[in-house]
Amino acid sequence: MNLLRKILFPFAILYGVITAIRNFLFDKGMLKSYSFDIPVIAVGNLSVGGTGKTPQIEYLIRLLSPNYKIATLSRGYKRLSDGFVLADSSSNAAILGDEPFQFFSKFKNIQVAVDVDRKNGIEQLLSSTNKPDIILLDDAFQHRRVKAGFLILLTSFGDLYADDFMLPTGNLRESRSGAERANIVIVTKCPAGLSVEEQNKIRIKLKLNSNQELYFSCIEYDDSIYSDHTSMRVSEIKNVDKLLLAGIAKPQPFFAYLQSEMDEKLIYPDHHHFSENDIKNIKNKAQNKIIITTEKDFVRLKGKIAKEQLFYLPIQSKFILTGDNFDKNIINYVGTSTRNR
Repeated sequence: MNLLRKILFPFAILYGVITAIRNFLFDKGMLKSYSFDIPVIAVGNLSVGGTGKTPQIEYLIRLLSPNYKIATLSRGYKRLSDGFVLADSSSNAAILGDEPFQFFSKFKNIQVAVDVDRKNGIEQLLSSTNKPDIILLDDAFQHRRVKAGFLILLTSFGDLYADDFMLPTGNLRESRSGAERANIVIVTKCPAGLSVEEQNKIRIKLKLNSNQELYFSCIEYDDSIYSDHTSMRVSEIKNVDKLLLAGIAKPQPFFAYLQSEMDEKLIYPDHHHFSENDIKNIKNKAQNKIIITTEKDFVRLKGKIAKEQLFYLPIQSKFILTGDNFDKNIINYVGTSTRNR
């Protein structure tokens, strides 16, 4: 923790009091939450950024879309549009935000919408002629005007909410006690070989209630990189000179997976909008080398750099040991909620 964050500790206490009052008012019904006659699954975190919400949403899409009509609803962070937007053939990353546009680009059989007001966004989706069976709320753990039927809370292995502090001293958006609202807590970005003993240590530290379930997941990198028209095995390009580029919250594992000794890398802020100067700088750095970026950055760079030169590395969320139980939990919630409609 740096000195400035320590100095700002009184503001962290004040922020904690404000968020606690807000949660109390929702808990007591003094601020209204709205429920909907449809399964609504919210994925979020207590801290700011970097817990792996996007691959977790994609995991749920893969799990549920074969049997249900799915819609995702996101805020659309840093998008250049306002209000409710339903993705269509004219959409791009600037209109939707990078993560929703990534969903729209990858999954052709789902609806993708953005709205800061999640209540309004759900109402718009439910009033459409192609009404979804299930809505997945992205980054909506603190959006309490909507009472989701199922809450999934993510926390990173290297940055557990139990070890964190309120903003601005730490990275928590609300008190650790907010975790009690979750049906499931997932410790994300774990080492693939995380032992049962280490899992139990984390389980003790998080102190979940008896009605909550805890899972552990890791990030699985694809063994190929992809452009708009071709792909290459990572093993083929490991020792090829290349430019690695990332504008995500925690890019170190991405670089570690791909980087060789001679590679150059460029790091940008999370959700960065690439300016003309940025593009010029990227091209100058790359020259004739291939450029490999994250999937989220690819949707923002696509069309600005030659498609023969620009590649991305896909990732997926993979559960350690107990993925089948997680799947059963989700399918059971959806099935029960659907039967009770």
